[in-house]
Order: sequence, then structure tokens, then C-alpha cells
Amino acid sequence: MAMLKPPSLSKPFLSLFFLLLRKLAVGRRHRHRGRMAATKPIPPPPPLPGLLDRLHGRTLVVDVDAWILRRPVRAFPYFMLVAVEAGGFLRGLLLLLLYPLLCLLGARRAARAMAAVALVGLEEKEVARAGRAVLPKFFLEAAAAEGVATSRAAARVVAVSATFPRVMVDGFLREYVGVDAVVGPEVRSVGGVIAGLVDEEEDAEMAATRLRALFGGGEVEAAAAPGRKDAGGGAVGLVGAASSGRVHYLFSPYYCKETFAVSEADARGWRPLPRESYPRPLIFHDGRLAFAPTPPAALAMYTFLPFAVALVAFRTVAFSFLPYRLCFPVGALTGMHYRLVAGDRQSSGSGGGGRLYVCNHRTLLDPIIVAAALGKPVTAVTYSLSPVSELIAPIRTARLTRDRDEDQRNMAAVLARGDHLVVCPEGTTCREEYLLRLSPLFAELGVDANPVALDTRVGMFYGTSTKPGHKWMDPFYFMMNPSPAYRVEFLPPAGGVAAAEGSRRGDSIEVANRVQRELGRALGFQLTGLTRKDKYMTLAGNEGVVPAAPQNQS
Repeated sequence: MAMLKPPSLSKPFLSLFFLLLRKLAVGRRHRHRGRMAATKPIPPPPPLPGLLDRLHGRTLVVDVDAWILRRPVRAFPYFMLVAVEAGGFLRGLLLLLLYPLLCLLGARRAARAMAAVALVGLEEKEVARAGRAVLPKFFLEAAAAEGVATSRAAARVVAVSATFPRVMVDGFLREYVGVDAVVGPEVRSVGGVIAGLVDEEEDAEMAATRLRALFGGGEVEAAAAPGRKDAGGGAVGLVGAASSGRVHYLFSPYYCKETFAVSEADARGWRPLPRESYPRPLIFHDGRLAFAPTPPAALAMYTFLPFAVALVAFRTVAFSFLPYRLCFPVGALTGMHYRLVAGDRQSSGSGGGGRLYVCNHRTLLDPIIVAAALGKPVTAVTYSLSPVSELIAPIRTARLTRDRDEDQRNMAAVLARGDHLVVCPEGTTCREEYLLRLSPLFAELGVDANPVALDTRVGMFYGTSTKPGHKWMDPFYFMMNPSPAYRVEFLPPAGGVAAAEGSRRGDSIEVANRVQRELGRALGFQLTGLTRKDKYMTLAGNEGVVPAAPQNQS
């Protein structure tokens, strides 16, 4: 597992941390005069339908903590996620141990202190990656349907967060809520490494620069000043009642023509945002933690980790050395759950050769689980497999080259010698209930394709990752879960393509689409046309090709 680099726990880090705490305790002598504005009592918002009508065509300045996220907003799980995913488990443990002391500072100062512990010493690009690929899932699960609806109703939206640094919430708010600009505490970087949070005066200046670039005028007032006679009639501010006495300067009358404060009681009655109502479907996400690490949950995880290491060792030995017929029973003794929906598993392939099994891809253990369900050895094809995974794999593997003709010949040779072949034509794993587009190469082998529908459930750790240098640990993380679950269903054969060369390509695509539909119907998953490239561009900013991108990919 990814561990914290020693320098990030060294004396400079601790000195910087305690310096920040001291500054927070005594306050700054030169606080930006507009950063927090004292206001008159702010009225409550009209009923939601009337509020949505009022926002139509206008600019909205919205408090993320009060409107986008459901009450109560607890900052610790999000800082813990960044600490673990970008810094390692030791940094997460440090944050957990310091949490009781940080709570004594008050909510606002505690959030800045948690940001210092979680972020200082990390590369800014790693924190940005966690904010883009890891946190959106957890923010969406904590989002309020009513708050997101208000953001979707306005013409332009400026989201303001006083709790979370902008680098943590920018990806979620822009990509999944659809806001135009995000204002929040900024980080100070030295050589690409985060050295702390900037002071509030610099925050205001950086926000002004960003808003000026967005609205093409002089900050947000260029588009939302109260005297401006445009289609919107001025900006609308939405804040929480708890902060109505002192609000962020963007909610002052100078920027917002009218501001409304939702009461704590009303906000607590808001509904969670249903998955089907996400402004953008959550198809891809990354990170190892499969749960929101609240302080009790994080404590339970760290308590369980020594037992998890023992479980991994035992389960790895069981799957690597025991006969296939014993893998499921022995795994069940350690807490693993299996559900096998058996179809026609035992018949031979065409002409007495091997049989072709076509699976959707959930984890690197998919071919091994299929072999255990069949009770016989199989050969799995892979584009890239770490030396560690290849060493401990209890089944044969065949490497593909991304050269279409050569890969087709190699797979045909495996089937011709009578071996059963397992392929995952999605090309990469997908955690959510979606199926990626299937490469049609498997349908051009001239044998029947036997679809196998796979599904997994985990409670603590995800067994997949796009983080460079960490994929070799994917199967170990899956087996670290207390009770991981696998569902295997063998579906009727879908047929292949044995036609003339000229019509093979179009026919193979039709077969691949038919197999995708059958898998989706069996699993209840939604079909997509997305590929491995789409996943890696979304999560990692690259095409996910190791070591070099080919000219053509199935």
C-alpha cells in the first residue's frame, strides 16, 4: 500500500503545522477588510419552485457548505480521503490521531488545521488528482437534491466554500454540479509541493483574478452588480442561517442584489441527491477507500489493517496453490462470499478446441474466479500485467500486443491447443453499474462466445486503481476486505464470426454489441460506448497505455 514519504513527517512539516496553529489561534493583524462582511439579518428563501423561477437567467453565488451539501457537513472524511489517497496511510493515521485536538479549535480553524495536516508536503498535482478522481463520488453521496437544483436553475453559478480548499472541490463542482467558478481557500505551493494555505487577503485577490477572467469584466460585479440592468437583474446569493451574521464578502450587497439564508431545520429536511438525478453520471472514480472515513470508521479501518494483512496472505495462498474446487469453500471460511449462477459450463469448444469465455471486467481476479467456478484451468489474455501479479497468478496468462492481427493469431492458437480462454473485452475495469464498449476482436476467432456476467461488492477497499505504480496491489486490496463478494453467471453462447474476410469486421461489431446487451441484461447494468481511453483520460489525464500507445486499438 502507498506509504507516506519520510520527509513529510520531518521536523520542517511539524514546525510549519504548529506555526499555522499559532497563527490561527491569535488571528491575523491584517485581515482583508472585505473577506467577511457583517450584514443585516438575511431573509429566508421563498419556496423552492419560486426560488428556481427567480434564479432563471441570473447569476447565482452559492455557499457550498450550506446549500450543495446536506447538513451536517463534516469536513474530516474528505480531508482523510485526500490524506490517504494522495499521501498514504501514515498521513491518514496522523490526521486521525490529531483530530480530537483539532476539534478544540472551532469549526473554521479546525478545517484549516486539517487542511494543513492532510495537504502540506504533498504534490499539488496529486491533491488535484484526488479532487478530480476520488472526492466527487463522496461529495455526490452527500449532496442535497434541493441545493443542486438551485445551481442547475441559474444561468451562471459561482460556488463559494469556506471549509474545503478549492483544489479539493473544484473537480466535483465544475464537472458534476456544473458551476462556472469556484472560490475557496487556496494552497501555497513551492516547486509543485504544497506548503500551506494562503492568507485570506491573497485568497480574495486570487478569487478576483479568476472571476475577472470568467466574467470578462471586473470580478463578479461585472455580471452581477445590483445596479446592472441585464436579463438577470443582478446576482442572487444563497447562504446558511448559521453564517448570516458574518458572510463571505461575495454575498455582500455590493455583489448580490438579494441574498437568502436557509435555516438549519429546513436544510436538515433536504433529500439526498438520487443517482439517477446526478447532473453527470458517475461512471468512473478512483481511490482505494470504498467508504466515507468518518472518525469512527477510520479508527475501525486502522484497527482492522493488521488482520487484513493476514487475510491477504491466507487468501493468496489458497487461490494460488489449492485445487480449484476448494477455492470457493476455503475463501468462504475467511469471509468471502460467492454466488454462482451456473449455465452451460462444461461443453467443449467448436471442433473439440478450447472454449471462449467473454467477461465484463470488475477486478484482476476475474479470470481466476471464472476458473474456480469452472473447476478447471483457463488462460487469461492481458495487455499489461505487473510482474508480481504474473508471478502469483494460479492460471496461465497470454500477453497481447495491441497489434490486431497478431493478437488474433495468438488467441486462436490458445483455443486450437484445447485451452479455455478468458477475455475481458472492455479493456479496463469499471466499478459502477455500467458496461464499457466491448472490443470486437474476440468475435473474429471463429468460435462461439460464452458470456460470463461478473459483479463484485466490497465494503472497505477497492481492488482497482489507475494510480501509476500501484496497480500491482489491486488484487491484494480486494482480498483485504473483510467480506468481499463475487457473483458469477454463465450465459448462453452468443456465437462468433466465421464469415469471409470482407464482412468480418461489421459482423464482429454486431456480435460484440449483442454480448454487451446480454451482459447488461443479466447484471442490470447500463450500457455505454466508453472505452479504456475515456476512463484514463477522466481519472489520470492520460490514455492508460503501457508502455506506448498503439496506432490502432480494437
